[in-house]
Amino acid sequence: MAGHSKWANIKRQKARVDAKKGKTFTQLSRAIIVAARSGIPDPDGNFQLRTAIDKAKAAGIPNENIERAIAKGAGTYQEDGAILEEIRYEGYGVAGVAILIEALTDNRNRTAAYLRSAFTKNGGNLGETGCVSWMFDKKGVILLEGEIEEEPLLEASMEGGADNYEILEDSQGVEVYTEVANLENLNQVLQSQDLPVKEVELRWIPNNTIEITDLEDMRSLLKLIDTLESLDDVQNVTANFDLSDELIDVNIS
Repeated sequence: MAGHSKWANIKRQKARVDAKKGKTFTQLSRAIIVAARSGIPDPDGNFQLRTAIDKAKAAGIPNENIERAIAKGAGTYQEDGAILEEIRYEGYGVAGVAILIEALTDNRNRTAAYLRSAFTKNGGNLGETGCVSWMFDKKGVILLEGEIEEEPLLEASMEGGADNYEILEDSQGVEVYTEVANLENLNQVLQSQDLPVKEVELRWIPNNTIEITDLEDMRSLLKLIDTLESLDDVQNVTANFDLSDELIDVNIS
């Protein structure tokens, strides 16, 4: 059941060395809207909404903005007249790396133009719907923080119906994976066993990965992902590459 998550480690390393700012207020507010729209508008009964609210509060978003975002997701807030649409975009980076983007936008033409520009400037191209999504499966992911003893983790994962878990390097924690429909059940089991749940989310997981061994390819891909993630309309970005052992420790400027 256990494994090691290279992509998770890449993301954490990139966050440390890039020193890029966190998600904007707009992105965090829209994450709340998506969560409230996809389930009940009550954080006690909607784990995705609960996680989105926690992240928004940690970023300093005022409570009134959070409440407004929940109301927008629930369809009970109509003052601004903006209709937000969830769209999945797909494309390729250098070396044939598949990239999946989840966006929430009130203007799909604007969003597509921004994404196309980001891809073009970084050696990739924005593709048609379905061109890469077949390479990914949507899973529920629970992040446990810190160093976790494996025996109780294994027992709780099996009891909660987890598919597998992956250990992050440098005692960064463990990611536990499950089917989307089982995510809240697994979350409750892990918490009942006093395991330190930090985040609960839905994520696209690649079925196969491309190993990147060229430094310039790595720089291009990480710059592309940074650019995409900085766009207010973009909620999540997933790619199907791993870095070679020689590149994993490179300090990216």
